Amino acid sequence: MSHLEIYRSKRCDPETAVALVRDGDAIVVPTGAGEPPALLTALSDRRKSLHGVSIHQILAVKKFGYFDPETVDHIRHSAFFLGGASRTGAQQGWCDVIPSHFSEIPSLIRRREVKADVVFALASPMDENGYFALGLGADYTMAAVEMARTIILEVNPNVPYTFGKCHVHVSQVSAIVESEAPVLEVGMPVIGPVQEAIGSYVADLIEDGSTLQIGYGGIPDAVVMQLRGKRNLGIHSEMIGDGILSLVEAGAVDGSRKQFDVGRIIGTFALGSARLYQFMNRNPNLEMHPSDYTNDPYLAGRQPKLVAINASLQIDLIGQCGSESLAHAPYSGTGGQSDFVRAANRSEGGKAFIVLPSTAKNDTLSRIVPVLSPGTHVSTSKNDVNYVVTEFGVAQLRGKTLRQRAAELISIAHPDFRAELRAQAKSLGLM
Repeated sequence: MSHLEIYRSKRCDPETAVALVRDGDAIVVPTGAGEPPALLTALSDRRKSLHGVSIHQILAVKKFGYFDPETVDHIRHSAFFLGGASRTGAQQGWCDVIPSHFSEIPSLIRRREVKADVVFALASPMDENGYFALGLGADYTMAAVEMARTIILEVNPNVPYTFGKCHVHVSQVSAIVESEAPVLEVGMPVIGPVQEAIGSYVADLIEDGSTLQIGYGGIPDAVVMQLRGKRNLGIHSEMIGDGILSLVEAGAVDGSRKQFDVGRIIGTFALGSARLYQFMNRNPNLEMHPSDYTNDPYLAGRQPKLVAINASLQIDLIGQCGSESLAHAPYSGTGGQSDFVRAANRSEGGKAFIVLPSTAKNDTLSRIVPVLSPGTHVSTSKNDVNYVVTEFGVAQLRGKTLRQRAAELISIAHPDFRAELRAQAKSLGLM
């Protein structure tokens, strides 16, 4: 049979496709924009006919019907990283959380420490050789494709066909559902004066020829806005977003100084606008790879002048970062933060930035604290933290004693809290 004949033989409606899911199955879904809406809607509609099904995903964006505390015995979400759709369920106990480094999720799947019976993914149209691209979320999904019994693709002409290790052949697929809905778009975050100030400090420390890892959020995008005048930047990141596109358009990115993947933008998932997805489509200078390639600290650390920019919620006076919980309550996840912090520390000339506003709750709480709130999940250890940046300046912690760290961090805390922090540091023997 030709590729097209195989395709036609596997084409069906969403209801027929999700009927391939069995009781007890674990379904793997890609990150964010890679989640297939027609399949997840059809699965939600028939959830009460299933029992013991789990869905593994690093970032659920849309709250489908199966996010329902009344039906978790039928389908239960299991998150590697929490977002708006899954956060409430995790905090209330009816969604699960799997602690993990983003770089290691593919190996968890290959070792069967995380089950992968079925893959649901949004895919590009098939190429002339019978391959689909999962460029919106190669992440851990490619490992799941290797291990799964059943692979179901939602094929959409709005999904970019990307290069890299993100392709699935039609012969591997169990069912194909077609859709034409617009791909999920996420706009640029609002950048206020605090984010702009932090971005300015970070941008001043980034040299021409650096390779960037940039996440999503107001502060990373504030950094990006101030990098348009740089030159010869490279991209080796987990996320490809509109901020990166803006740097390409400004002529700041050419990847010419990279140690490997020279001239190419490298990512593992995309989240942005339709314009971004169009930019990605058949772009020979962009490749999407699994997260055990993009996020591996050894591999990424081979890039010279690797810059990692990651946000935190709270940091204590010795440098421990609580980036994923509010005290004991889970809020997000480790994701790739410690992956890229360790990678930047390995990199020749590399710099890892932890960025955070100095306060929370309308300036009533300091985010720089003597000790982390009880139960806080430590995302990046004191041994790994390099630069910490607030709107009041930069603290460089690597190689510093505990006393020196405390003094550096207090100097970039909000002025209203510095005296109190000094007194608390003294009581802890840090000053």
